Order: sequence, then C-alpha cells, then structure tokens
Amino acid sequence: MESEGLQKMLPFMALVLAMALWGSSFVALKYSFQEMHPLMVILGRMVIASFCFLPFYRSVGRMGLKRRNLLPVLAMCLCEPCLYFLFESMALVYTSASQASMITSMLPLMVALSAGFFLGEQISSRTIGGFVVAAAGALWLSMGGQATVAAPHPALGNFLEFMAMICAAGYTILMKRLSKELHPFFLTGLQAFAGALFFTPALLLPSVRATSLSVNGWLAVLYLGTVVSVGAYGLYNFGISRIPASQASAFVNLIPVFSIVLGFFLLGERLTFGQGMACALVFSGVLLSQDSAIGKKQVCAA
Repeated sequence: MESEGLQKMLPFMALVLAMALWGSSFVALKYSFQEMHPLMVILGRMVIASFCFLPFYRSVGRMGLKRRNLLPVLAMCLCEPCLYFLFESMALVYTSASQASMITSMLPLMVALSAGFFLGEQISSRTIGGFVVAAAGALWLSMGGQATVAAPHPALGNFLEFMAMICAAGYTILMKRLSKELHPFFLTGLQAFAGALFFTPALLLPSVRATSLSVNGWLAVLYLGTVVSVGAYGLYNFGISRIPASQASAFVNLIPVFSIVLGFFLLGERLTFGQGMACALVFSGVLLSQDSAIGKKQVCAA
C-alpha cells in the first residue's frame, strides 16, 4: 500500500521539483544575459542539454518514432524550446525575472482554454472569468512596471513573455497527446536536439560571435543546460504523462514564488506596491478558475 501511495505521489513530487528548477531558471537567465548575448546563452544551453542525451542515443533510437507522430513532434519542438526560448530570452532583456515569472502563472488558464478550443472540452464561464481577471492583472503589472537598468522596457518584456506562454500552452497540449505513444525521456531528448539545431544559425550574427566568454556566464549556462533543460523538462514531461495536462499545468503557479524569492536574494529585485497588487490580481484570476480547470476530464482523453 505504501509503495502504491508513493507511486501516486511521484508525478506531483516531480512537478514541484520541476517548478523550483524553472523558477531558478529565470534568475539564471537574467544573470547570464548580463554576461553574454542572449542567443549565445540559449544555444549553449541547448547544446549542453543535447550532449547530456548522447550517451542514451541507442536506447532513444529504439523507442520508435512513427510517421504519424512526425508533425505533432515537429510542432511540439517548434513551440518549445524553439519559439518559447526565443520569446523568453528577448523578454528577459526588457523586463525583470520577477515580473516575467508572474506572467507564467497564466499558463494553466491558457492550457484549459486551448484544450477547449482544440480538443472540444467544455470551458466554463468561471474559467473564462478567471482568465480575464488574470490577464487584467498581467496588463496592470506590465503597465505599472518602471523602467530600470535591469528592466528597460517592462511592458514589452512582459508581452514577449506572454507570447512565450502561448507557445508553452501549445507544447503542453502536444506533449500530453504524444506521451500516450512516446516515452517522456525520448521527447525531452528530441526537444534538446531540436533547440540546438534551431539556434545554431545565431552564430552567423556578428553580435553573437563577439559575445564575451564569461566564466560565470558559462557556469549559469551549464546549470541551465543540465539541471533545467534536462532535469526540469524531464520531471515535467514525466509528471504530465501521468496526470491530466490541465492539472499538471496548475503547478506552474509555483514558478513565480520560487523566482521572486530567488530574484530578491540573488539579483536584488524589488516589486513596487502597485506591482504587488497586480501580482495578487493575477493569482486571484488563476485561483478563480482552478476548480473548473482541474476538475475537467483529462486534456487529451479524446
């Protein structure tokens, strides 16, 4: 009985740990961008993650990618890590790690809305209302952000992070569907290799080639490529393969908590009173829709 209880708890434990690692990634990205060109950071992260999967390439090759899976896999990899990291890297150039991480709390609502639109699930008025409230909070947070050296254009940065969340929602839906046939470890490896290929052309840009090779910056990239890209994505993909996608995406609400705390201690970031109220409004919108979002059928049951 104890082993059965542990088995049931494993997906939830994996998701909590994944959110802690993702929360730290906002801080690591923001720090590394101060040391190196953002595209070099993302490329380095993807290459390191790919090397982590190389020892398992024979096992991965036996997992059998079928022809019918090709388009969904390509779409999943395009959503995340490709477009997701492109939007997020640019977002963190213009806004703070704390504000960007708050935008991620809208992901569960976006997943629920995507499931309703693309998978035919019913969307309650409570879910829609919660999304509107959370969106209003995110808009308030963006408009209330004051330009600083670390966040020169918070409104633009937060909008780019919102675009990253649209990509993340598409990835979550596709990942849930694909995990019925393909192992989460296999899908995580494909993401790493796809990201490395997608961002390699960035080396053609003079500004990227001229980036400084900061030791501290590369240490942050090493952390992002191993602990976050392999560890966090592996844990998240495992969790989402075991429980409904809408329920798994609800754990994303933990990311801002970890990120804001780490940003406070490691980057010296501070939120104004108005921004704090906007954060509370975002959380209120998320909580307003949570019962209806989690209580639905599994996202990809059809």
